[in-house]
Amino acid sequence: MTRDDEPLAAAAAALRSGERDPEAYLDRCRDRLDAVDGEIRAFCPESNRWDRIAARLDELAAEPAPRPPLYGVPVGVKDIFGADGVPTRAGSDVPPEALGVGESTAWRRLESAGAVLLGKTVTTEFARSETGPTRNPHDHEHTPGGSSSGSAAAVAAGLCPLAVGSQTGGSTIRPAAFCGVVGFKPSFGRIPMNGVVPVSPSLDHAGTFTRDMAGADLAGSVLCDDWQPVPEPTAKPTLGVPDQAYLNRAETAARDRFERQVDRLAEAGFEVVRTEALADVDRIEERHGTLMNGEMSLAHREAGWYPDHADDYRPPTRAYVESAGETTLADLADARTFRREHARRLTETTQENGVDCWVAPAAPGTAPAGLDDTGDAIMNLPWTSAGFPAVTLPVEAVDGLPLGLQCTAVHGADEDLVGWARLLADELGLLTD
Repeated sequence: MTRDDEPLAAAAAALRSGERDPEAYLDRCRDRLDAVDGEIRAFCPESNRWDRIAARLDELAAEPAPRPPLYGVPVGVKDIFGADGVPTRAGSDVPPEALGVGESTAWRRLESAGAVLLGKTVTTEFARSETGPTRNPHDHEHTPGGSSSGSAAAVAAGLCPLAVGSQTGGSTIRPAAFCGVVGFKPSFGRIPMNGVVPVSPSLDHAGTFTRDMAGADLAGSVLCDDWQPVPEPTAKPTLGVPDQAYLNRAETAARDRFERQVDRLAEAGFEVVRTEALADVDRIEERHGTLMNGEMSLAHREAGWYPDHADDYRPPTRAYVESAGETTLADLADARTFRREHARRLTETTQENGVDCWVAPAAPGTAPAGLDDTGDAIMNLPWTSAGFPAVTLPVEAVDGLPLGLQCTAVHGADEDLVGWARLLADELGLLTD
């Protein structure tokens, strides 16, 4: 896979300054989309895409100066986020009018910042396990990950410099790792989730895909509530490494690569603290699953999508929603209590051990072969459950497939995490094409 596109911050600066013409830039995107997306299939089909985009460019051209931060920047938006003018289908056959998704705050903020909606990106059905058609740009016989498959693949393939996804388990961090881009999942609640098809309101996060940390910072400044300038670190952060019970959920090759990365960071002067954090990873996984499954079934039933449109669900998803419906309100209450306690314990462990930034594998290994399995979210799930912000850094490749390093920090430390991740990226280097 090769590409010659600019990363987000550089592209945005050139469009904002007038160095790049938005119409010419979008023409280039169109050529790339026509050449590549027939095989990658990152974007949902759209019959009037270019007429709609032309109208948006005319609208931008009529706006007075100064130009906003994402002026003319094409953005891919996961097909669970409402955006006026493009139907939201959530990767399903349920009619968009039945889903009735209004415009999301996330898209409204991007649009106000001058972004151009290049299109909706493919998601697994209802952002769960039933896969879509998207392929990994690095190897078309391997999964791009899920559920934000199209968003990760679109940035990796050079179709757009920014895409938006979501994460309820590992759906931003894992596909970013598999596709070799930077994934950023802010703290729970930093990006409002209204106008988004829910999976689990207690766990759903929005996330972004860019090619570097400068892009993640820019995207965060547009999308996140009360984003502050990212502080320049005055010292190298203390890095935390969780318990082996958690690390052993990764494949041997991925663990070995991770340990080499940690050794390299230690040699570069980063203090590394190994702790017993996440020793109860199996229990965290079980409680997280109860909460996610039960809340999804409840959300679909309360919205009237299920069973009213049961015949439009793919059989495995239909069976899943039915079985998850057996979760009782007491089960959900227990799972929500456990999630809050897990977040509290992990925050205390972080503070008591003097950890600034946790590091861990971003996925159990590289992208699995085949398109029927989007991979395991276990390396991401404990951090998601705690509501911690997370970043994937694509730091190396194995047999041509990217392998990512996951960085996390306590809830609310998003800007600090971005600054620390920049230091780690500078030390380890990021994959480039």
